[in-house]
Amino acid sequence: MSTQDPTVVSPLSNPSTELAARRTGMAFQRTRLAADRTLMAVIRTSLSLISFGFTIHKAFERLKDMKVIDHAASARNFGLSLVVIGMLVLIMGIIYHAWFMAALRKQRGVLGSSGLIHGETPFPPSMTLVAAVLILVLGLATSISMVYHIGPYT
Repeated sequence: MSTQDPTVVSPLSNPSTELAARRTGMAFQRTRLAADRTLMAVIRTSLSLISFGFTIHKAFERLKDMKVIDHAASARNFGLSLVVIGMLVLIMGIIYHAWFMAALRKQRGVLGSSGLIHGETPFPPSMTLVAAVLILVLGLATSISMVYHIGPYT
C-alpha cells in the first residue's frame, strides 16, 4: 500500500471544464460587443434628434432672414427641444453603458479570481463610448450656438 498523498486535481485540468471556461470567457466578449452595439443604436437615435433639431432651427432661421416668415421663435424652440432630447437620450445611454460595463467587469473579475474563467483576453475601454461622449460635446456646442447665436454653427 502506498503512503503518498493523493494529488489534488485542478478543476481546469479536465478538458470539458477547460473548454467551458473558455466558452464563458468568450461569452463575456460577446456581451461586451452587444453592449457596444446597443450604445451605437443610442448614438444613432440621439444624433438623428440633434441633427433634425438643428436643421429645423436653421431652415426657419433662413426663412426669417429672407422675410418669408415673421416669427421663427416656435421653430427655434422646437428645434432646440429636439437637440436637448437627443442629448438627454445620449446621456442616459452613456450612463447605462458605463454602469453595465462596470458590472460586467466586476462579474468577470469574480469568475476569473475563482478560477472559473481565464482572465487572459483583454477587456479594453469602449471606443463607442468615446464617440458617444464626443457627440454629446457636439450636441452641447450645437445647443449653445442655437440659444446664444455664437460659435461655429451660426
